[in-house]
Order: sequence, then structure tokens, then C-alpha cells
Amino acid sequence: MSLQNYRIMSEVLGKLCSALLLEHFGPIVQAVGDDLFKHGTKILNYIRATTGLPLVKVKEALCVLIKYGFVTYAKGERFVEYTVLPEKIVLIVCYPRYMFFVKTICGDESEMMLEEVLKNGYITASEIIIKVYKKVEQTTEQENSTVPILKEKFELLVKNQFLVRYMGTNESGDFGMDKPDFTLPNLDVGVITDILEGNNKQAGDSNVYWRINFDRLTQDLRDKVIVSAMTKRFDENAGELMRQLLFLMYLRTASWEDTSNPIPMSEIKEVVKKLNYPTLLQYLDQYLRLMEEDTSQFLKRVGDAGGGQYSVNMKEAFNQLAWTTLENIVMERFGSKAARIFRLVRSRKYVEQEQIQQLAMIPAKEAKHLTYTLLQENYLQMQEMKKAGVSAVPTKTFFLFHIDLNQVIRMEIEHCYHALYNIVQRREHESTSNRRMIDKQLRMQTLASNLKEHGATEEQLAEIAEIMTPSEKLHLEKIQNIIKKLGISELQIDETLFLLLMYVRYH
Repeated sequence: MSLQNYRIMSEVLGKLCSALLLEHFGPIVQAVGDDLFKHGTKILNYIRATTGLPLVKVKEALCVLIKYGFVTYAKGERFVEYTVLPEKIVLIVCYPRYMFFVKTICGDESEMMLEEVLKNGYITASEIIIKVYKKVEQTTEQENSTVPILKEKFELLVKNQFLVRYMGTNESGDFGMDKPDFTLPNLDVGVITDILEGNNKQAGDSNVYWRINFDRLTQDLRDKVIVSAMTKRFDENAGELMRQLLFLMYLRTASWEDTSNPIPMSEIKEVVKKLNYPTLLQYLDQYLRLMEEDTSQFLKRVGDAGGGQYSVNMKEAFNQLAWTTLENIVMERFGSKAARIFRLVRSRKYVEQEQIQQLAMIPAKEAKHLTYTLLQENYLQMQEMKKAGVSAVPTKTFFLFHIDLNQVIRMEIEHCYHALYNIVQRREHESTSNRRMIDKQLRMQTLASNLKEHGATEEQLAEIAEIMTPSEKLHLEKIQNIIKKLGISELQIDETLFLLLMYVRYH
């Protein structure tokens, strides 16, 4: 990819990071983050000079950015130098997906715990339990979650490695130690209960903090993408088989290796026998053969010993998923005929214009228009070739169309960043321009809730409901629908971005 395109992407990424910092942390943190993004690594005094902020405000902003893992620091020759990590800031968009995933695996209380850690950057186990207990107490009429149950939920998060110990940043700004520590804390349920009852006691874990293990969450979401793709390609049995193959992969291979070490057939059979999937067990050989021979190439047979040995190819899996994603994008933007041309160029690797017209079975004029549209939008690239001839004869020049996958992927990542930035800006605009009406509804709901608690009659509640006029209610509903649609779009773009970034990580 050209240096100019990298700069464009950096500018778009910088705008997105700036918008996210403003939305979640305010203008001062945004100003310091922007300054670090524009100028790279800087020392404290230079940040103060270029931002024009008081030194105390710069220090506070840096503390916030370091606490949430958005900035690292290292000792330079004379001063401490600070560096921003844009990829960590962009992860803010993924937080809802992380929370939903944890809710699916560990339950509602675990989701609330994860939310507390995300809000605080890092926090002690006792503080997590106390905050979640109070929140559950306020939001539910019945006291379903006791302190022992919340302690179990916290331990489940640690056992699943969604939370990791954090003993403070080291010089490079990395969280925790070189090796992740998942040692469970020794929490006293009685002491935590006493604290909740208002007694002034120490929980005993004031020096042990916990943070989110983003690497593990990203890994699990990556696996979910693979399993989902296999389920859509074949059926639920194939998806479950892929899930079990991934579990077996981790027993013998590092999490982020391109391909797994060989998995013997005997182990696959033993794992499948423990599942409640009778059809999968009965036709295991056929499922493995289908997955092995499929063009997706998620699975490869690498040996015949012990009934066969198989390897999961993560690098190739995301290569195929990236191609499929790009084909869908071309289909949505330019139509089915353009997608046909894109697939043709992909299969032929290098192809002339006349061949595209013939093989794609599209009228010559339309094929030429679509091909050059894709070229103009950078989905296709063109390479000039010259046929060698006799020196007296003019050299014939012809052009071959091809696809530079890495360039197209990075362009689409840039598009995702730009779309996310536009969503954040539009949401902020809708919220700001309708702030008065939103605040009015909030006050009305608070008043109604308070009166209801004090035994207000239906007539009194109806009077409060009439504070807002029908036209105001209609307009507010319209605004809420817009914000809801923006949220859904944000999640969909994040899914596409996640898949494309997984491709970049492996390639």
C-alpha cells in the first residue's frame, strides 16, 4: 500500500480515536490523545506546550489514558516518553460485543462485572462485587444475587481468563507482568457483607487489581467467527466439530499460530463421543472429509497415522473469509455483475479486458464500464506488460487486471474507520441538538418513578405523562429510533472491521 494511503488511513483513524475519546472521556483527554496521535512519542513538557493546557490537566489526562491502556510510557535518555496506542482506543467500539459474549458464556452478573472493569480500567475484586451487588439491588425487586453467588461469578470470569491480575504498569506501560496471572483472590464473603451493611472494614485485596484480558476475548470472538462460518457452510454438526477442533488445537498449539499442530483422529473421536451430537458421531468421517475437501480450507489432512491427522489452518481461514467479505462488499456497492467480474479476476489472478468480457458473459460495453469502475475504486489494479519483439517492430503493450488483496483489505479497514467516525458524529449531533427534550423525558421518568414509590395514584401518574405533548413524544421516538439504528450499524461495521483486522493479524 502506498505511503499516501497509509497517511489517509492514519488521518481517518485519528479522527475516529479523537471522537471516541471525546464521547467517553471529555475534551481534555481528547486534546492530549490528539496531540500524541499527531506528533507520535512525546515528553510531558512538549505535550503541555502544544496543547496549551495547564500541566496539572495534562497529567490528569495522561493518567486516564494510561489507566485504560490507551497510552504507554517508557524512560527515554532524559525524560519519560508517552506513546498513544490507537488500536486500543478503537477497541472501545468492541466493548458491547465483549459484554454480550460474556453474558452468553457466564450470565448477567458476569456481564455487569465486566462492565465495571471496562468503566474503571482496573479495579479490585471486592470493589467489583460491591458495585454489582448495589446495582442488582437497585434494578431488581427480589434479591437474587447474594455475595457468595457474585463471588462465584467473579471466579468464573477469572477461570475463563476474561479477567487477569494487574499489579501496575511497568516501564513500557504494559499491564501486569510478563506472564499473565490468573490466581484467584482470597476473598472473605463475611467482610464484604459487613462493608455492604455500612461497617468500615478492609476487604484485604486493596493491592490486587484486575483488568480485562482483551487478548482472550479477541481470541474467543475469532473462534466464534470460524465456528459460525462453518455452521453456515454446512450445518450445526459441522460447526460443533469445528469448535471441538479448536479446543484440541489449544492443547498442543499456541493461540495465535497460523496453523495447529497435527490433531489425531483418535482424539477427535473421543471428544465427539462426549457430546450430545449422535448424527455427528455417526458421520464423523464424512464431516471431516467434507471440511477437508471444501474450498474454504479451514481444515487440512496432514498425515495418515492413527486413522488420520488433521490441522486447523487459521491463516487460510481468514484469507477465505476476507475474500468472501470483499465479494459481498462489491456486490452491495456495484451489483452482482461487478461481483462476478471481481470473482473472475480473483480466480484468474491476471486477466485482460477482452477475457473479462468473454468469460464473465457480460456485454462488452457494460463489462468495460464495471471493470474500470472497480479499477477507479481500487478494488482492481492494472499492470502494464510489454511483449518483446524485433527491435525494428514497435513493442506491443497490453494491460492485465489483478487484485492486490492486502491493499484492498487496508482500504476497507479505512472505510470502516470512516463509517464508525460518521456514526459517532451523527449520534453526538442527534443527542446534542435534542438535549432539552431528552432531559425533559428523563426528568419526567424520574418524577414518575419517585411518585410511584410513594404510592401515587394512576391519575397523578397520568398527569405527569401529559407533561410532554404528543408532538414532542413523536419527535423523541423518531430520535430514539435514529440512535438505535446508528447503534445497530456500529455493531455491524465492527463485525466487518474485526474480520478484516484478523486477516491483517495473520498476514
